[in-house]
Amino acid sequence: MLLKDKKVIIIGDRDGIPGPAIAQCVQTAGADVVFSSTECFV
Repeated sequence: MLLKDKKVIIIGDRDGIPGPAIAQCVQTAGADVVFSSTECFV
């Protein structure tokens, strides 16, 4: 219940875990995703 009713910003990695996958996990934990993106860190 650590994320219940919290607002989160997610930055995923193209070669790792993408943003939408992380967003889905934190939403099921009760968080509100205000921004989600997948970036390429080269």
